Amino acid sequence: MEQRKLSQEDRTFFDLVSDAAFANPFSPKRAEIDQRIIGGRKGNWKELLPETIAQVERRVAQLDGDSPVRLDDFVAPDRERMQYVFLFSIYHHYSKIFDDHILAQLQAGSQPLSIDFAGAVLGELQRRGFVRRDALRCMALFFQIRRAFHFIDRGLTGRSPCMQRLRMDLWNNIFTHDIRIYEAQLWDRMEDFSTLLLGPTGSGKGAAAAAIGQSGYIPFDDKAGRFATSFTDTFVAVNLTQFAETLLESELFGHARGAFTGAVAPHDGLFTLCGKHGSIFLDEIGDISPQIQIKLLKVLEERVFSPVGSHQTLRFQGRIIAATNQSIDRLRLLGRFRDDFYYRLCSDTIAVPSLRQRIEEDPGELNDLIDHAVRWIVGAEAPDLSEKVSQIIQNRLGPAYPWPGNVRELAQCVRSVIIKWDYQPHAMAPLDLSERLTTDILEGNLSAEILLSRYCGLLYERFGNYEEVARRTSLDRRTAKKYIQQSDMGGD
Repeated sequence: MEQRKLSQEDRTFFDLVSDAAFANPFSPKRAEIDQRIIGGRKGNWKELLPETIAQVERRVAQLDGDSPVRLDDFVAPDRERMQYVFLFSIYHHYSKIFDDHILAQLQAGSQPLSIDFAGAVLGELQRRGFVRRDALRCMALFFQIRRAFHFIDRGLTGRSPCMQRLRMDLWNNIFTHDIRIYEAQLWDRMEDFSTLLLGPTGSGKGAAAAAIGQSGYIPFDDKAGRFATSFTDTFVAVNLTQFAETLLESELFGHARGAFTGAVAPHDGLFTLCGKHGSIFLDEIGDISPQIQIKLLKVLEERVFSPVGSHQTLRFQGRIIAATNQSIDRLRLLGRFRDDFYYRLCSDTIAVPSLRQRIEEDPGELNDLIDHAVRWIVGAEAPDLSEKVSQIIQNRLGPAYPWPGNVRELAQCVRSVIIKWDYQPHAMAPLDLSERLTTDILEGNLSAEILLSRYCGLLYERFGNYEEVARRTSLDRRTAKKYIQQSDMGGD
């Protein structure tokens, strides 16, 4: 039987579909592709998607005619195009069923649920010409993509540009910048890619880490009719500051019986509990000692560790995600964070924005987050309550409130307003001048003019007269006084 060739029109259209299938759904590029598929109508990606799917299904149906076309019906160049088109069509046809399964698995917990729809998905893939082995991998990839979209889209809401960038960065962290590369070469090798999340306290680093950790590749067990493990068990999180230095090594790596006083039985550490398809989240990584950093560096470089008091070598097969609210550059300058550890940890560094930045970029995001918090608290949409809470927050705090506790503070603020119909933020003592100066220097936030004025102000705070400041800075008295007054430290 002669193999089919697509028309040039079909090739142009299906090339767009192929690009859409593997584009980052949180990127502007994906919306642009969908607009071209449906003929130029403007809108965001979620609004355009139903029409995009309908267009693709119509074009595939035209090719099918009286019987479904298969991959081997096409010449080689067109076969690859149609492979991506079939994957796009089948994935979106079953996306809602995958979403329902995700919610059911979240309720079920550790026990992997059976997949009643697996036969339908695998059958459709094989009907289009995918061999069973490839169909099984596509099944796992479909599930991974739906989980990633679920946790990123629902767990990290926000319309501001910085939040759009964060969602795009998280998707790339899971699948790389091109899922075709990931699917062909990296789907079972992502454990070598560690991630460092940077952002202020309460900004959502934990939610970002969970989105990565619960979105790893999990193979489908064909015999059991379910995925190999529950994604609810693939994410192991630990705040490193909750353990004393003497106990932290044992908690991370485990210990043998008799390793120290009180070790009456062997203990599995978190690196043992994190399995092949999992990720371990090390929060507050900037607070650990150089000694622990050295041991973690060995895990990153060699993928092995030993429990305390044991010569046994165990292999770590998961992925490492770390986070800190501190300036890594400052910690490195102070010698508190090893350079070799940093360079091995930062395969991908992702910035999690502060709530203040989010609201500055898009003031409407505050109301979105209030709606989200109220919905989470009461378990349903409550627009009237959200509006009243929003009004009280605006009246009490005003539009310029900096939200030092970020989204964590906002969540507690909403709870406080619901209980008391009021919110009084806790005022923190400001940093002294030397702390502010050091922080701003390390973060690169100062111009030369402001740097000089801050330094003069610091010297004036210490010595109390203009002459001494002028002498130490090699400035004349008048210039020194000018800079001191600019720093808000000078009198007369």
